[in-house]
Amino acid sequence: MNSKLEEISIQRKLAHTKLLANASKVYDCFLTMERIAYADGALSKKHKELIGLGIALVEDCEAGMQWHVEQARIAGASFEELLETIEVAIEMGGGPAVVASRFALEVMESIGVKPSR
Repeated sequence: MNSKLEEISIQRKLAHTKLLANASKVYDCFLTMERIAYADGALSKKHKELIGLGIALVEDCEAGMQWHVEQARIAGASFEELLETIEVAIEMGGGPAVVASRFALEVMESIGVKPSR
């Protein structure tokens, strides 16, 4: 699994570098939108990352699940908060979300997120 996660990270960084090197105006706007969308406001960055994780899980976007698990953790999300986010996504997405949740749980395990109990 770690090699798959590393490959997703490498691909994300490579695409980021290429888009910046090619002066993509759309990508530049996307980065600005992302920075604003995930900034602390009425909702904290942590809560926004958890929302992003839920959406990525329902959409079965592995790169999004990896990114938002990692970013939510950096923003202070606990194992329990990540797990409850996954559970809400399962409720919204049904069986396909249960299957997708396996990947999100593996990401959590790979970065050492453990229950706090």
